[in-house]
Amino acid sequence: MPINIYLQGTFEKVEWLCDEIWDLPTQIDALETWLEKKGKNLEPNKYVADIGFNIRKDASGGGGILNSKSMAMMGAIEMDVYFSEYPSAK
Repeated sequence: MPINIYLQGTFEKVEWLCDEIWDLPTQIDALETWLEKKGKNLEPNKYVADIGFNIRKDASGGGGILNSKSMAMMGAIEMDVYFSEYPSAK
């Protein structure tokens, strides 16, 4: 379910990103790109960006970075981010 963006109360779909891409760094990049191009223009509401990502078996640090510019855009449109871990989704 990579990134499902929806309205919190009604679960109305707003956007679906990264179909079949389960790694967190790639997903965060895609979310930031979407925010810059489309998301920042949404009217404030209770949005959720639910990021479903695969747990990296041999992870030892690093990962995705959500930058402050993107966080500011999410705050302006009232978007929360959920991080949903899935074991070995591939």
